[in-house]
Amino acid sequence: MGFIMTGIAFIVMLSSLNLDAFTGKKPVVSSKEPKIVNIVNFIRLLEPRDPKITEEVLYQTVVKQVEIMKKYNLPGTFLLQYDALMDSRYQKLLSGLPKGSFEIGAWWEIPQPLVEKAGLKWRGRYPWDWRANIGFSTGYTPEERLKLIDVYMTDFKKIFGYYPKSVGSWFIDAYSLNYMYEKYHIVASSNCKDQYGTDGYTLWGGYWNQAYYPSKINSYMPAQNAKNQIPVPIFRMLGSDPIRQYDTGLGTQRQGVVTLEPVYNFGGGDATWVNWFFKSFTEDGSLGFNYTQAGQENSFTWDAMAKGFEIQMPLIAKLRAEGKVKVETMEQFGLWFKKNYKVTPATSFSVSEDLEGSDLKTIWFNSRFYRVNMLWENNGLRIRDIHLFDENFPDQYNSQPATSNECVFFTLPVVDGYIWSKSNQLAGMRLKAWIDGKEVLLKGKDPRFSNGKGAVHISWPLTTVNGTMEIDLKETGMTIKWNGRQALNWYFDLNTSAEAQLPFHKISPKRVDCSFEHIGYKVQAIQGTFSKPANGAIMRLKPEANVISLNLSDINASKL
Repeated sequence: MGFIMTGIAFIVMLSSLNLDAFTGKKPVVSSKEPKIVNIVNFIRLLEPRDPKITEEVLYQTVVKQVEIMKKYNLPGTFLLQYDALMDSRYQKLLSGLPKGSFEIGAWWEIPQPLVEKAGLKWRGRYPWDWRANIGFSTGYTPEERLKLIDVYMTDFKKIFGYYPKSVGSWFIDAYSLNYMYEKYHIVASSNCKDQYGTDGYTLWGGYWNQAYYPSKINSYMPAQNAKNQIPVPIFRMLGSDPIRQYDTGLGTQRQGVVTLEPVYNFGGGDATWVNWFFKSFTEDGSLGFNYTQAGQENSFTWDAMAKGFEIQMPLIAKLRAEGKVKVETMEQFGLWFKKNYKVTPATSFSVSEDLEGSDLKTIWFNSRFYRVNMLWENNGLRIRDIHLFDENFPDQYNSQPATSNECVFFTLPVVDGYIWSKSNQLAGMRLKAWIDGKEVLLKGKDPRFSNGKGAVHISWPLTTVNGTMEIDLKETGMTIKWNGRQALNWYFDLNTSAEAQLPFHKISPKRVDCSFEHIGYKVQAIQGTFSKPANGAIMRLKPEANVISLNLSDINASKL
């Protein structure tokens, strides 16, 4: 995503041995966990921000996308904004694609023709206006949203003979998404990667990568219980760099972009980065399944994205031939997800080897209750992020329209290594110990990641002292244990920038009471203790009998 956001290619390799959509051959399966790629490109009719980007330029961009996908026999999904849906050129082009290989779905941005056909007044500056209170469903009342959906779905069916099964956007409110599911039976959706302020859209603290079932009152928030979820998996877009995307733009109001999007010189348009990303994606362990997105919206034009497509498409085809990924449409992957998961699963994305010249390692772990990110830097460990999920936390747009040109979605922070940081003070919980009368950062060798049933185990051999830190990330919480012969006075300290607005109200030995956006919640220590140290740290977490165990599922959230 950039100022003009990206299309989509989601990568997921399924463990099933379904016949390949084009060749009829069974792929070789070389991994236990599915690694999935959806190639999804979405289509706008016009680009009002640049007179050089004409309707014909945008159309020819899609023609080129189709050509290169056909060249490498790659299936994918094309999502149509309403103005493009009603254009005969796109109707003819997409109707002629093989239905077993290509999917046509809806891109849920709201242009002028859709608004006016629904009997509403257009408030935009241009026939398509990307502001959150104009160009997205969040800018309309719940009643207006239903009218917009009905018009789109009716016209889509008139043109293609069926309702779309996949609907994507940078963000879709829960009210609209649930209506699309209940009335039109969509099976898959997508939203933007986590980002802070980029293009005026903030989605921060959510289920990182892969897919989740959203709460009925908050489309960004994973639900904890099936009865409170919309049973449509939402896939996270854009293929974020699992190491660098998070910290990009520290200290600014607009986060940068390091993603698989083909237009970016460092990211999806760089062969070195792309090869590294897919090597980690396919070879590093992932819990449950792994997923990424490739592709681009036509607004960027073919000239800007051609290099990235020409790098990525043959590589994806090669990985598919080797049985390392499965390339699916959004609909196909949505059906697979619903068949395999009744509630949001626990998943992970790990990186054991960074780009040349860097020794960074990381793991992202998600469940229906929380997410955590751990980063190994300079041979030390920083817990960079912990956010909690609560299905009863409504998004502010569920029942009321957005009134500004920006849109924000948050979850409940416990550790935030981006918002609580400055460029000279990176926030996080660092692993330390008191050795020979002084405080030291514990250092070690490369962490080793292994996956069990619904859980990830990390073994990290230390070099500061002899022994290992054994870490278990489970659906409901995490456990960290020191395994060594010698006694070790170890702990985690949370440090942030001085200006950070923190959620902590009371730090007690066995729990921390927090509040954020008028929601109260708690973090409980099953084993270990919290305290406020005298060294300037915000909070300290110490073990009991060499074990720290946190309950991250029973957060007792409530409105304040």
